[in-house]
Amino acid sequence: MIKFENISKRYKDKVVLKNITFEIERGKLVAFIGESGCGKTTTLKMINRLVKPSSGKIYIDGEDVASKDVIKLRRNMGYVIQQTGLFPHMTVKENIEIISKIEKRDPKKIEERTLEMMDMIGLDYEFLNRYPSELSGGQQQRIGVARAFAVDPEIILMDEPFSALDPITRISLQEELMDLQEKYKKTIVFVTHDMDEAIKIADLVCIMKDGEILQYDTPENILKSPSNEFVSRFVGKNRIWTSPEYIKAEDIMIDSPVTCNKNMTLFRCMEKMRSTKVDSLMVTEGKSRILLGIVKAKQIQTEKDSNKPVEEVMDTDVCCVKPEDSIIDILKVVNDNHASSIPVLDDEKRLLGLITKSSLVTTLSQQYLEPEEVM
Repeated sequence: MIKFENISKRYKDKVVLKNITFEIERGKLVAFIGESGCGKTTTLKMINRLVKPSSGKIYIDGEDVASKDVIKLRRNMGYVIQQTGLFPHMTVKENIEIISKIEKRDPKKIEERTLEMMDMIGLDYEFLNRYPSELSGGQQQRIGVARAFAVDPEIILMDEPFSALDPITRISLQEELMDLQEKYKKTIVFVTHDMDEAIKIADLVCIMKDGEILQYDTPENILKSPSNEFVSRFVGKNRIWTSPEYIKAEDIMIDSPVTCNKNMTLFRCMEKMRSTKVDSLMVTEGKSRILLGIVKAKQIQTEKDSNKPVEEVMDTDVCCVKPEDSIIDILKVVNDNHASSIPVLDDEKRLLGLITKSSLVTTLSQQYLEPEEVM
């Protein structure tokens, strides 16, 4: 939907942006983050032409923004800034309705939309006749968000909107923004200096440094695979532990668990466990690798007939997880079932890997170790 093509920006001898190219898909929330002076706010302000690029082009739905009427362009975008941007001499109602009235929309529909916006941000209608100075910082920001959504724009620009708020209010507004985005699916460009905020709210995160884009990717990929040492330091070595939902079964499973077929005798099963230094085997169906059950050394040791096929004693009631399940899901399965081994299966019940208590302990311990120690 929004495309930056070879955009550069210079102020006399100072280069702010260096030939950046990227795209923002419709309905995505993209967070720009980086150190002060990296060019993130300049990038955002180019979308509504508050800043003009020195070279390159910006397109919205294939149309060069430079060719658009700047007033219409801005009126069709929501814009929320750190200081809320509310007009102090106007009531809450007047602030929310200002663009709609300038565009001479139907008064009845404006009224209905205003009430809808108040419901959306969770404020009582009694606030409509108050002035910004009579509201808390969090309430003012809610009104700022309501005004941005009031004309139902496709694109909403948010320049560090929550950075001046106290932590509790900030977290509350982040969650409300996520709920709104889930419901309305706007294209939101969000500038922040807080990595935790970016990871929490964004579909994609764009990390910038000295006017360049170092990595533009999903929060999960940035946490797991930072593009260079600067990104790794900026993100934080152990930051993924603040978002454990991004640690998946496929990331921590043993890729080649020891298996056997259903006809193998208990004697041979025991020998295989000894030689591979494991205490259980995954019983699978030939080349399909469909999991049939699990047999443990303790089960075999209680059997008198060691020539029995393993299918007669294996445990077929096996708790398992999928590759996309998070470490939080896995720990719940372990605790609920007192399991020591958790197979990882695909939708066809094929065995992809195995998670053991020892592999979980190893994974969990990494958050307390320096990278050199882990290696």
